[in-house]
Amino acid sequence: MIETIINKIQAEIKTVFYDVDAWFNVNENMVVYDPANGGWNIRKVLEHISLTNHFLLILIKKATIKAIERAKKEDHTALLVDYNLDWDKLNDIGKHQLFYWNRPEHMEPTGIVDLTSIKDKLHQQVAECMGYLEQLKNGEGVLYKTTMSVNGLGKIDVYHYIFFLVQHAKRHLTQMEKIRKEFEKTELK
Repeated sequence: MIETIINKIQAEIKTVFYDVDAWFNVNENMVVYDPANGGWNIRKVLEHISLTNHFLLILIKKATIKAIERAKKEDHTALLVDYNLDWDKLNDIGKHQLFYWNRPEHMEPTGIVDLTSIKDKLHQQVAECMGYLEQLKNGEGVLYKTTMSVNGLGKIDVYHYIFFLVQHAKRHLTQMEKIRKEFEKTELK
């Protein structure tokens, strides 16, 4: 069961970040286009994804270390018998504007970071996520939970945290698509 869950998370990482990666190849005018609602442009959205990943990965790294330490002392096989991610609740994280999200100031994009640097950072972060899943391939990730206040998730384990990171990026794919559509309408005028 845990192998199936890990495989699903890995597949989602690959799919979502492949889609994020494609945004680095769009028209430069589109990347810096400021939407009419005063929101971020695509460049800032991409930077925000990498910033959020950075801070989530700090927590994921610590949780991975603690889960592996606990696995050396505790038998976690009973926890895996009926284990499942709360897919529906986590999938809600990936839906743009489904709920209010008050992000911390340190996750605010500046808009001045070089796109190549952001792209490289995102690639490193994807590799880091995959590495943690490999380290936790036997279900160790269920042994350590951390509180996630976003959308009332509460205490979540390492697998949930990694899937949360992916869903956060997915949320912003929708946002960038909305910007693209608005940009294309303005270009037609």
